[in-house]
Amino acid sequence: MARRSRYISLAAVLATLLGALGVTFLLGQGRADAHGVAMMPGSRTYLCQLDARTGTGALDPTNPACQNALDQSGATALYNWFAVLDSNAGGRGAGYVPDGTLCSAGDRSPYDFSAYNAARADWPRTHLTSGSTIQVNYSNWAAHPGDFRVYLTKPGWSPTSELGWDDLELIETVTDPPQQGSAGADGGHYYWDLALPSGRSGDALIFMQWVRSDSQENFFSCSDVVFDGGNGEVTGIGDSGGTPTPSQPPTTEPPTTPPPTHSGSCMAVYNVENSWGGGFQGSVEVMNHGTEPLNGWAVEWQPGNGTTLSSVWNGSLSSGTDGTVTVRNVDHNRVIPPDGSVSFGFTATSTGNDFPVGTIGCVAP
Repeated sequence: MARRSRYISLAAVLATLLGALGVTFLLGQGRADAHGVAMMPGSRTYLCQLDARTGTGALDPTNPACQNALDQSGATALYNWFAVLDSNAGGRGAGYVPDGTLCSAGDRSPYDFSAYNAARADWPRTHLTSGSTIQVNYSNWAAHPGDFRVYLTKPGWSPTSELGWDDLELIETVTDPPQQGSAGADGGHYYWDLALPSGRSGDALIFMQWVRSDSQENFFSCSDVVFDGGNGEVTGIGDSGGTPTPSQPPTTEPPTTPPPTHSGSCMAVYNVENSWGGGFQGSVEVMNHGTEPLNGWAVEWQPGNGTTLSSVWNGSLSSGTDGTVTVRNVDHNRVIPPDGSVSFGFTATSTGNDFPVGTIGCVAP
């Protein structure tokens, strides 16, 4: 969980003071990172955030491996489940990403995903049939061209042993697969068919490395699976007793016409910078993944139960009757360049539910 502090950060105090004087300052403007992990078969971060979500904004996993990861790596990492990335990987794998850190992008992500490398047998897992063909769904939280390298652990690998490159064999590479749904949304994803090797049984892990062709940035995804005659059912989430009823993920039907070429979109990433008894300081990075400048933006979310925003800088705050809040650009950060980003910050009073209910996203400005 976010580390507690007795004092509001100097940045928050200055921001509140300057905001009262009508003065603003820029928290940050820079390059926009892409985001995405496997949704089917679900990655550790994806399934753990599904397990942990509540209707209040709190994260409360029932799976012990997910709870341990939340305790060790914190809520910000789990809330940004789609950001297991290395901005400088450039397609490098073995010899660059150390063994034992494949599930955390070599510990080079802007968030701490190190706990998701834990060698244990109780991660949420997807049940599959050896020799069958499955449809892979991979989040297009931010979409970009590139290759998806799909690896499977070799026979004899155990989930209680550290994952290394020698444990993996490449079974497929897919370039620029089609996508369905909106980027920057929970359900948006790339999809393609994957033929699973025959003659397999028992526990395994599917590891994917998304290698962008327009950047050095790469994404890393670890999905625990078991070959037991299953058809995509997921176990290990959603039940405090540890043995939930299997759930069957939906299958994407191919569109009747080819999907349009993705030209990018607005997306937002939420972060708790600092917290203290009764409140916290947060920030939101607003990204333009388009090929043209984004002229005007707005971000909307539902604060966690008991959370009220008290001040905002580098943005203009409004509240809806349904409890949602919307922050729009101000004059100096109206335009976001292609593949660029801007940030705004805020302070809030809170009873402990510092993260939004559901997801945060861009809306019409």
